[in-house]
Amino acid sequence: MGNCSVLLAADSFKGSASSTEVENLLELGVRRVVPDCSVLKYPIADGGEGTVDAVMAARGGTLRHVSVRGPLGSAVDAGYALCGDVAIIEMAQASGITLIEQNPHNALNASTYGVGQIILDALDAGAAHICIGLGGSATSDGGAGMAKALGVRFLDGNDQDVPCGLAGLEHLASIDIAGLDPRVAATDFSALTDVSNPLTGPDGAVEVYGPQKGIGAKELHRFDGWMADYAVLLSQVSGRDVTGIPGSGAAGGLGAALAAFLNARISSGIDTVLDMIGLENVMDDVDLVITGEGRMDSQSVNGKAPVGVALRAKRHSVPVIAVVGSRADDLGDVYEQGVDLVLSCVNEPMSLEQCIQKVSTTIPAAAETAMRAFMLGRREKADGA
Repeated sequence: MGNCSVLLAADSFKGSASSTEVENLLELGVRRVVPDCSVLKYPIADGGEGTVDAVMAARGGTLRHVSVRGPLGSAVDAGYALCGDVAIIEMAQASGITLIEQNPHNALNASTYGVGQIILDALDAGAAHICIGLGGSATSDGGAGMAKALGVRFLDGNDQDVPCGLAGLEHLASIDIAGLDPRVAATDFSALTDVSNPLTGPDGAVEVYGPQKGIGAKELHRFDGWMADYAVLLSQVSGRDVTGIPGSGAAGGLGAALAAFLNARISSGIDTVLDMIGLENVMDDVDLVITGEGRMDSQSVNGKAPVGVALRAKRHSVPVIAVVGSRADDLGDVYEQGVDLVLSCVNEPMSLEQCIQKVSTTIPAAAETAMRAFMLGRREKADGA
């Protein structure tokens, strides 16, 4: 059958295996079929968990650690990558949903202040380009905490600082940007996301993502009203309406604050990461791409990592197989975007906990099936010729 080269570019299976771990397991399955296969591994992410690791795996750099305020003020250790003069930050390192319990009190008080502290450290380290991944947030403060750490003041009707968190927006009357760190103006910022939600309204940060952070359904409309008032002030201080930009509602509205105060571009996380790691540079040299994620469904076409990989592969006419933890019944939209085959790791009835525990055996088995399907098609094509 000749030489065979496979590119592995999978996202993490959240709760069970990192991107690197998934790809190592995929390689085991591939080599069961073609032991001497050439395997290239590119860990990937879409701006959320694993973005720092993906970029550093491809570009090297330094992993810096800084002690910052967590979502509720207690100290957390946050890591970010510095690759030359480019800093790669995951906002969840400082303000992530895994750092606190999800309940009404925490949802109202969680702040992005720690994200601003990471940005300050990156500026101190000489970063000229700062990319901030917006996935996995515990916050709904509209990014006010981040801006506060950079010197912006958020004031009530008595010119007193309002509290941190979404709760502070209830009393917000004005925003003072006079103290904003001057280095911000000379720095290029990008916000990386896999969602396109605006800041406010039925598709906004509070209405859509508030419940998963602990906000009760009865409070959503009222809290979104606070965010709408905040949006008016953002427009006034920035001189433009940033709230309708796709992705401005990402990470509880952090996207809007990054655009308003830091003039950040809000862009596709997976496209930015794939450009940074140079994935497309090797597409002409591979016969097959195997990608994957924890669950594939209709949302996977909206900026998720596997579809981003598939779109790049199709530019080079390379077939794509996705190995996933679970899948929706109808994946028509995913197939239209360039994925040729989706294989679930679930090979017998099992609970979610069992699925997580058995990835060391189920992922290689699915990868073996993927590779056998590819080699069968290759053999049939050769026979037909």
